[in-house]
Amino acid sequence: MATHAMRVSAANLRTERAIARQAMRWDEYLFRAACFGAATLLLAALAGLVISLAIGGWPAFKAFGWRFFVTAEWNPVTDFYGAAGPIVGTLVTGFLALLFALPLAMGVAVFLTEFCPKRLAQPIAVAVELLAGIPSIVYGMWGLFVFAPWFAAHVGGASGANIFTASVILAVMILPYMAAVFRELFLSVPAQVREAAFGLGSTSFEAVARVIVPYVRRGVVGVVMLGLGRALGETMAVTFIIGNAHGLPHSLFGAGSTIASTIANEFTEATGELHTASLIALGLVLFVITFAVLAVARVLLAGDKR
Repeated sequence: MATHAMRVSAANLRTERAIARQAMRWDEYLFRAACFGAATLLLAALAGLVISLAIGGWPAFKAFGWRFFVTAEWNPVTDFYGAAGPIVGTLVTGFLALLFALPLAMGVAVFLTEFCPKRLAQPIAVAVELLAGIPSIVYGMWGLFVFAPWFAAHVGGASGANIFTASVILAVMILPYMAAVFRELFLSVPAQVREAAFGLGSTSFEAVARVIVPYVRRGVVGVVMLGLGRALGETMAVTFIIGNAHGLPHSLFGAGSTIASTIANEFTEATGELHTASLIALGLVLFVITFAVLAVARVLLAGDKR
């Protein structure tokens, strides 16, 4: 009887385990299906965005052809539109902002992780993260009412609203974000790596330049490209401070425009079909530029991995 009861108990146990495994398989199936659905939904939304922009901007591409990309004239009166000015303004301000912000962000991160006393490092890091969360319109208002008048009075320019000041405002915007992420990257370097570098007689500069930064170089490339992407797509802060002139800028101290600022300024006032199509086409161009930046980042990371 005891043996029979044990056999029944073992059979029941096997049955319960089989049911549990079946339930786990269903859970796993549902989990994978949910993940696949999320990825598919994201790709479908992205494809829908690109298709919508392409359809909406097609009248402009059809009317102007390649002249849309190489002509700087933007004239709603004559219904002729060229995107060269906003494209150049977007690229110049974005890359200048990255040029200004990158060394400062790296310096802030290195100071907080390598030299700053521990009792001060955390409060300063929190302050940097808070700066990263400030809305862009606040930076734009500060640039318009504080930085631009100071720049006009002490450096030059009629109003201080130009390509250079817009680049500085963008640099101030992306600086805390990049510094915060750089700090987290440097903190992820194992203590043994730092100790080995100093144990071999490295100076602080050599340890950072030859050991710490190369250790997290893949993350550094990602942060740089994300910062550039944010600078390229910024709208309100640039709109306040760049001067909003559609032609090609003749110098860094001349007024200009970006793709985002042009769309923000004119979309609500666009009444003609060709005007609206040209603005939508500008949106597609901005999407392509941002996608190209991310693609370059992927290529750099893939080369680094090899």
